[in-house]
Order: sequence, then C-alpha cells, then structure tokens
Amino acid sequence: MKTLLLGIVIVTESASLAIGQDCGALGRLSLEATTITASQELPAGSFTPPAGKRLDNLPAFCRVAGTIKPAGDSSIEFEVWMPSSGWNGKFQGIGNGGFAGSIGYAALADAVKQGYAAASTDTGHQAGGTDASWALGHPEKIVDFGYRAIHEMTDKGKAIVAAYYGSAPKRSYFSSCSNGGRQALMEAQRYPDDYDGIIAGAPANYWTHLTAATVWVGLQALKDKASYIPKEKYAVIHKAAIEACDAIDGIKDGVIDDPRKCHFDPKVIECKGADGPDCLTAAQVETARKVYGPATAPDGTQFFPGLEPGSELVWGFMMGGPEPSRIGSDYYTYILHKDPKWNPRTMDFNKEVAEADKLDRGIINATNPDLSRFKAHGGKLIMYHGWADALIVPENSINYYQSVVEAMGGARKTEDFFRLFMVPGMGHCGGGEGPCNFDALSALEQWVENGKPPDRIVASHSTAGRVDRTRPLCAYPRVAKYKGSGSTDDAANFTCAMPD
Repeated sequence: MKTLLLGIVIVTESASLAIGQDCGALGRLSLEATTITASQELPAGSFTPPAGKRLDNLPAFCRVAGTIKPAGDSSIEFEVWMPSSGWNGKFQGIGNGGFAGSIGYAALADAVKQGYAAASTDTGHQAGGTDASWALGHPEKIVDFGYRAIHEMTDKGKAIVAAYYGSAPKRSYFSSCSNGGRQALMEAQRYPDDYDGIIAGAPANYWTHLTAATVWVGLQALKDKASYIPKEKYAVIHKAAIEACDAIDGIKDGVIDDPRKCHFDPKVIECKGADGPDCLTAAQVETARKVYGPATAPDGTQFFPGLEPGSELVWGFMMGGPEPSRIGSDYYTYILHKDPKWNPRTMDFNKEVAEADKLDRGIINATNPDLSRFKAHGGKLIMYHGWADALIVPENSINYYQSVVEAMGGARKTEDFFRLFMVPGMGHCGGGEGPCNFDALSALEQWVENGKPPDRIVASHSTAGRVDRTRPLCAYPRVAKYKGSGSTDDAANFTCAMPD
C-alpha cells in the first residue's frame, strides 16, 4: 500500500489526506496508475485552459491535472477543479460529446461556480468530436472511451477531492448529454456505486445502431443529386410540419407536443410544376418521407427510429453532404472495419449492424436495462430528450426507458428511481422553439437528498434574453395539459396528466 507523508500526516490511498487545502501539495499525491502533472491554486477571475477559450467570472479554485494509465495503451488525461472556499460538499462528474477527445473546461467552470468539486476527462485520446481515427490499432483506447475512462476519472477525482478538503464528498452526481448521456447510463449500468444521482440527456447509448442510422440518413439524401434537399428548404418543410401538427395537443403555440401523434406527409408541399424555393420535388419528398421513417436495412429489418416532425431545422448535420456525417461513418471505418479506405456508400446494413453489435459486446453500447444494482445503491436517474432532436432521435430514449420498465418489474417500480422527461420543441441537448431551459440538477438533488421525486420540472423559453414562455416538463408518460384558463405561456396553467 502506497503512503504519502505531508507534514505529520501519513495516509493511504483509501483514506482522506488532511492537507489544509494545500493545492500545491496535491502534486505529491500517490494514486494507482496515476501521475499528477499540475496542481495549482488559481485566484478568482479569469483562466485560459491549455486548450479552449478564456473562462471568466470564476471563483478561486484548486486545479489538478493528471494522467491515468490503467492499461498498457491507456493515457487518460483528466482534471479536477475544486472551489477554494464555499465547497458544497459534493462531487460532479462531467461527460463528453461525440467521440470525446478533449476535457470539458466550460463545464468544469460552471460546476465550480455552483460550489461543486468537479472532474472531466478526454477519455483517453485527443481528437475532434466526430473523429474516431484514434481507435485504429488501439483496442484499449476503445475500452477507455467506452466505459473505463469515466470510471477512472471518478475514482481518482473523488480521492483528490478527499485529499484537498480532508473529507470525501457527501454526494456525487454525474450530468451530461449526447455521448455524455451514454456515459451516464454506462455508469449506472457498470459502476452503480460511483454516483448517487445521474442525469442522462439525449443519450447516444445504442451507439452501433445510432452510427449506422446516421450513415443511413445521409445516404437517403446523398444517393443522387435529385434526392438531395438543400438546407434552404429545411425551413419550408418545418413550417409545413408545424402547420399540420401544432394544434393536435389543443394549443396552437408553434410547437409539436408529441410528434408521434403527427402524421405529416411532406407531399403536401410537392412542387406543382418546376422546382422552386418554397416546395419539394418528387424526389425530395421521397427523401423526407424516408428519413421520417425508421432506418431500415434492405431486408426490411428496422434498426433505429426515424426523425420526428418538428426536427427539420437541424437536419443539416445528418444529411448536409457531401458525404454522410463522420460521426456515423467513422465508427464503421475505424472500429468495425479498421480500414481508413472503407467507403460508407458501400455499407451493407443487413450485415454490418449485426457485426458491430457482436464486436461491441457492451463496450460502447449502454443498453443494459437491468439497473437493479443502481437502484439498490439508492441511485436516482433523470433522463431527458428533446422532441425536435435530429442528431439522436428521441424515440431511442423512450425505447430504453420502456426496456427498463420491463426489466425492473413495471412503471411504478421504475419511477422509484428513474424518470424520463421529454421536451417538446427542444433540439439536441438544448435550444429550439419550445421551452428548453430547465434545471434538472436541482431536481435531482431534491430527489437524492430530500426524497422528493420530480413529477414535473418547469422549463422556460427566452427571446432576446427575456423569458416569454414557461411550461412544465412531465415525468413520462405524462404530458402537460392546459387547465383551460389563463395564459398558455404560463406553466402555472398546466397540469401533468396521462395522455388521452
């Protein structure tokens, strides 16, 4: 067992290190397979991280950076930021978008401003969020990205926090979106004791199918010039979808409440004659119809849900061209085929999606519905997803939630520890035309610390910095229903109830 001598205090790795908040002394902290590369006390004000933009309005904090090498080919960079004063006694783990590859400095800044000690990691490689070339020839780095890096960051982060403050965090939370939502679910599934509360936003948890569907959507639009829908026409399709489906929930507010009830056919805006800016050609209508439907292999096998009406304004990422989005094709290029010359236009969806599932074996996919160990730990999980998300389709979250309900013995038992909130009009992890600003973390803290489960979370929408609408988000499958009087822009005039 390694020991560390600081003054007259000797501690082991599993104990707290009473150092009197001497940030510099943390550079001599001994943790398994870990090298501390920086430990510095930073004054309140601004800080420019090694990579990224300057961060302003920061409190004074202790910054610790290090590298973890749990396997021979691992090199997991991580940082832990801890408020010099006003620590709330809690630890927050921060996730990554896309294929990760960088530390989330902005999220670390937000956490310490709220009084949290927080940790972030690059998950073991440095690259852009859509780039998976780092995976070629590095199977251990794939494991680090899939699940190991976040757990190692959490383990070492908590030890550093305990050393700095002289006591372990009293509560630990993880909050992230997209791939970070996948990481969140992976923590609940693989390491149920790491966190007391977890927020999983728009989780990319069915990675092998999501990436295949991303390629599939791109190919529908890019198979020939006639099928391609110019980005200038996204707003045309969106306007028609809103006009067709906005009032289904009884309120005309420019937002589709539940797109599954919408049966919009883009043929209604098909050009009557020649192509024009305010209509779709017959080939473009067919493309729109296909992407609204599920991603389907030639043999008829459906492997991922389709895009929802209301998501059209952000279709560009999925099918903007000139080739399918790299975040989809890079998985199949560098992880499945291990061939930089592989061409996504040749993808055999009948065969390769199944091959990817077989190869993955739960390394990146976080689809295990058995959360019994997380529940037994006392963990609470909030998952949210925007109905207008085109990058990760919202029905994927509903499918996972329903699989947990089935595995855990029904909705009532599941709601004891896991709640899903669908957000009308919200895009990928935020933004959009609906009320999309909400505080899931405070709701989770109330649940974990005070036993108050969130039946509803109030969300707001702002224009030019002014809140112009509030609306409750309701625990699925409940939806917000207007009481019949008062402003429809005021959450107080809605109740959460089961859908009709």
